[in-house]
Amino acid sequence: MKGYYLDTHPDANVSTEHYALVKIIDLKKKRKRNRCPESNVKIVSDKEEAIRLSEPDSHWYGAKVIGPARSSEGLNLYYILEIFL
Repeated sequence: MKGYYLDTHPDANVSTEHYALVKIIDLKKKRKRNRCPESNVKIVSDKEEAIRLSEPDSHWYGAKVIGPARSSEGLNLYYILEIFL
């Protein structure tokens, strides 16, 4: 999980890894701040589907994410583990 620990207890299943389409407007900035709100994430079934449905012209990229996790502001966030370019 590359340093992310989101579960509060080993038996909890709070957040899991998913393949998804992620809306990223500024790709350079997103690589520094690798999280996004739930509204910018569409979960898909597998890596191939995420790659196939990517639309870089519309800022939607296939990715591997972990989440959701609740932020201190009350938003559900997904953390980007990998972007498929």
